[in-house]
Amino acid sequence: MSSAVAKTAGGAGALPTPPAAPRKSVTGTRLWVAVLFLLPALVLLGALVVYPIGYSVWRSLFDASGSGFVGLDNYAEIFTDDATLVAVRNTAIWVAVAPALVTALGLIFAVLTERVRWGTAFKLIVFMPMAISMLAAGIIFRLVYEQDPDQGVANAVVTSVHDVFADESVYPKARPNAQVSDLRPSGGGSFTTEGAVRAGTPALLPLVGIAPNRLPGDPEDAKTPTGNGVTGTVWLDFRLGGGGEKGAVDRGEKALEGVKVEAVKDGKVVATATSGADGTFRLPESADGARLRLPGSNFAAPYNGIDWLGPTLVTPAVIGSYVWMWAGFAMVLIAAGLAGVDRNLLEAARVDGANEWQVFRRITVPLLAPVLVVVLVTLMINVMKIFDLVYIIAPQPTQDEANVLALQLYLASYGGGGDFGLGSAIGVVLLLLVLPVMWVNIRRLRKERQR
Repeated sequence: MSSAVAKTAGGAGALPTPPAAPRKSVTGTRLWVAVLFLLPALVLLGALVVYPIGYSVWRSLFDASGSGFVGLDNYAEIFTDDATLVAVRNTAIWVAVAPALVTALGLIFAVLTERVRWGTAFKLIVFMPMAISMLAAGIIFRLVYEQDPDQGVANAVVTSVHDVFADESVYPKARPNAQVSDLRPSGGGSFTTEGAVRAGTPALLPLVGIAPNRLPGDPEDAKTPTGNGVTGTVWLDFRLGGGGEKGAVDRGEKALEGVKVEAVKDGKVVATATSGADGTFRLPESADGARLRLPGSNFAAPYNGIDWLGPTLVTPAVIGSYVWMWAGFAMVLIAAGLAGVDRNLLEAARVDGANEWQVFRRITVPLLAPVLVVVLVTLMINVMKIFDLVYIIAPQPTQDEANVLALQLYLASYGGGGDFGLGSAIGVVLLLLVLPVMWVNIRRLRKERQR
């Protein structure tokens, strides 16, 4: 038995070595079969990704026409041209603010919806803007930010709140007739008489600049006050059809009710009064010898809200529309991660005496850190290529102040500039800005696979 085994193991009687089997992959598939199946995807990847990137890098080294080699001049122009520098600055603001704000709101919504009765309905409402295209969202918020409070929702709300705490001007377009009136401009939109008022002699303060049929409410006819006190009349020195004497209270001329009148001596207000329904007012005896002033608050233009799309606020306004669209996306992803958190850890922390804020900050947020990083990185990549919202919401006069790199790429190449060299250089710069974020994301995915 032992000799037979020895013969088999070595020597002349040894069995021949079998031929090597065809090489296969880990899954048991032959290499050429795998390559054959991957070939269409590789061709598409090369045609749609690799070739455009390579061509953009090559085109960025030439001038606008593509005939002259300029080297790195297009890249130098990016960091010297004022419009492009504004785009770089605004892109940095977008990357720093928008992803963090959206992620924070998504986290808050995800945590709160777990504790409310109609959490599912709330999630649905918050997520609905994701179904709207950027174009439609831009049109919606262009109307929301409209300056006219009668059209723009944002300013309608702002003006409504403002009017609750501030008195609205009574007659914003009224003014004295300098030819017949003693009133003269005295700064701040106010008007002051040149002469002093005397007891027993009514002070006549005629105003013009308002059509009689545009007066608020149902105004009464103006009257001349009687009595020996310090009195006067504020009225509209004009009537439909004309006629009458300028500077005098004529029949049919309307009273201006609610006009504030101040008596001023030595630069100080010693008494105030408000005109009544017939336009008359009465001041105390201390006003005798004072000059009369109609404060600018009587004639101030009505408050029309905030210039949301002006040079100062246009970028925050557009970011606000982006947050409205993407907060639902962040909420859904974070809520999915929150569903996998071990509730025993949360209950154990509460049993140990931790309050809800401590549980949220020390338990919930650290456990959700991987999900928060995914959301944050995804949004950072997304905002670097933001284009639609800025292009649609920002009006033409302030579009330069809201400019971003993706919009500048379009404007340089197709928006009248026709400089495809500069546009390609901006595209390459955008790619270089995205690569570090993608590298961080890939490293995170590899670490998760190794766990």
